[in-house]
Parts: sequence; C-alpha cells; structure tokens
Amino acid sequence: MTIVRPLRDRTTLQEEAYRALRSAIIGRRIPSGTKLIVRALAEQLRLSPTPIKGALAALEREGLVTAIPHRGYFIPRISAEDIEEIYALREVVDGLAARLAASRADEHLIQRLRNLVANQRDCIPSENFERYGDLDLAFHKCIREASGNRRLLKVAEAFDGQVRLLIDTSTRARTLPISIQEHEAITEAIEARDPIAAETAMQRHVRAAGIALQEKIRRDPAVQRTHV
Repeated sequence: MTIVRPLRDRTTLQEEAYRALRSAIIGRRIPSGTKLIVRALAEQLRLSPTPIKGALAALEREGLVTAIPHRGYFIPRISAEDIEEIYALREVVDGLAARLAASRADEHLIQRLRNLVANQRDCIPSENFERYGDLDLAFHKCIREASGNRRLLKVAEAFDGQVRLLIDTSTRARTLPISIQEHEAITEAIEARDPIAAETAMQRHVRAAGIALQEKIRRDPAVQRTHV
C-alpha cells in the first residue's frame, strides 16, 4: 500500500501526517475497510508514532476514519444503500439550510459564496478534484452556518465525513462546470433572498450529485470496490 512519498517540509509533524493521510484517503489510495497500522504508517512517513496517532484522531473527528475499540483505526466502508440514505438526508438538510440562509442572507454571505465558487472554477483547468471537493464541502457548510440552526449543523456533521469520501467520485462522474453552475444558481437564489428558489436549487443539486454517484458505481466496479 503506497500512500505518499516521504514527507519533507514540516510545519508540525502531526499536521503534516494529517495532510498526507487525508490526501491518501480522499484520493482513494487506501481502499475502504483497510486497517491503519500506526507503526507501518510511521515507518512510511518517517515519523514517530505520536504524530501519526494525533493525525488519526483528527481524521476520526472529521469522519474520514473509524476507530473501533480494541481493534484500531479503519477506512470506513460505504455501501450503495449508505449512499442512497446519505444523499436523501443531505437533500433535505441542505435544502432546508439554503431556505433558511436565503431568509437571513447579507452581503458578507453572498461574497463568501461567490469566492468559493470562483475558487472552484479555478480547479477546472488542472482537474484538481481534491481541492474542488474541499471547496464543495466548504460551500455547503457556509450555507448551513448561515441558516442559524445549530441542530441542523449537528445533523450535517454526522454525515459530512462520508460525503467527503464520496465527493471526488461524484465530481468525476459529472463535469465540474455543471456542478459549478448549480452552485451559482444556489448563490443567486440566496442573493435574491428567495427561500423557495434556494431550497429548490439546492435539492436539485444534491439529488443530481447522488444520482451521478450511484450511476458511476454501477458502471465502474473498480470504484465500487474502492468505496463500498
């Protein structure tokens, strides 16, 4: 199992370990179900076990790894049924977030959303799916935070890690410009302070992403072995 080349530039050892492992997980270089062995990771990254353990704990909080008592850390398995459930829930939660955000929108929120969309557009020439995925999640989190509903944020946190594991595959299944156009439509509806249009645009966007992901998995068994 190859994760990354040995680390060179180190701001903090734990942060570097976190970035290396996160990139490997999101980039599907570690298959789902894999047990992450601290000693093996430390040897490959040329670090001591301590920063590796700290990085794994941070990744668990993000939902990108699962800690099983007395067994260790694992890459989560996400089944086809999980995908259907996650995106059905995400459609409702993010749709509500967009509706609430539109009723509370200010210029600061609109500018943040436009900046995120612009940064996503910059990912198109290089097809930087990892950065695009992080920006995608940031776009949705921005709207959830603007909703003003703390319980909604907690519900979303429960599936955000799994969504991040799936975003790259969903993005590869659709062209980036289409996804960006959908984000622009959501932003425009929020800017117009139109709650119904914002909710509808968000639900359409999430539903399309979920459908594209499921179709991608059905067409490509290799993706299914990696993710589910």
